[in-house]
Amino acid sequence: MQLMSNIGAIALGVLVILLIASLYSWTVILGKMATFKTATNESRRFIRTFRKASRLQEISTLLPDFKDSPLAQVFEDVYETYKRQTGGSGPPRNMAPLERSAQTAASEAVSALERRLTWLATIAATSPFVGLFGTVMGVVDAFQGLGSAGAATLRAVAPGISEALITTAAGLFVAVPAVVAYNQFAARVRVFAAAIDDFGRELLNSLEEIHSRPVAAAASGTPQRMPTEGRELMGRELPGRDATHEVERGLYK
Repeated sequence: MQLMSNIGAIALGVLVILLIASLYSWTVILGKMATFKTATNESRRFIRTFRKASRLQEISTLLPDFKDSPLAQVFEDVYETYKRQTGGSGPPRNMAPLERSAQTAASEAVSALERRLTWLATIAATSPFVGLFGTVMGVVDAFQGLGSAGAATLRAVAPGISEALITTAAGLFVAVPAVVAYNQFAARVRVFAAAIDDFGRELLNSLEEIHSRPVAAAASGTPQRMPTEGRELMGRELPGRDATHEVERGLYK
């Protein structure tokens, strides 16, 4: 506190800037921790619900319970495209629009997870240089004090050197947590991106089975009963609660 009471205007301004950057970075860090935790838990529950369901409509009615899951967002966009294409019944006429919807939804989900992470990277990269600016100005003040005193005494250079060390430490204090958090969050985003892509392929495979089943039945001459509401997964055996799958394994990392 004694050092802070004798600090100059430039060093004080540097510390205020670093304080604001630190508060914002910790706000982003805590917010992202909560976001990723919620998204992970809801995605685990959603993928289990998806595999247990026998109709797509059953899953669509439960989407409000998984609003923070990126997998549910992908399902919602693809399902809306399916309904526009078929009117809500029957097999999809064209898989290409469904594939494009899955890719677009996956990109949007990943972008939402990456939101504000660039600020963490910016703060981590610039904070040491902001502190270094205060360091340089503190050394300048030390030389000015040395020139004014006319003698190389500790009393003449101590205020400037103390300012330099304080701003240097403050810059590192702000930068280090931001760097660690950014690297951890970037790794989590990559895990989510892989899980979203895997789920998109699984969903498209389910819809493709609906598309191909009537064709196979017609070729074999076996009468094929269409689903009552056109949303049945055509008898596809879905993995149980304990099934091992790439999507779920990725979410558990």
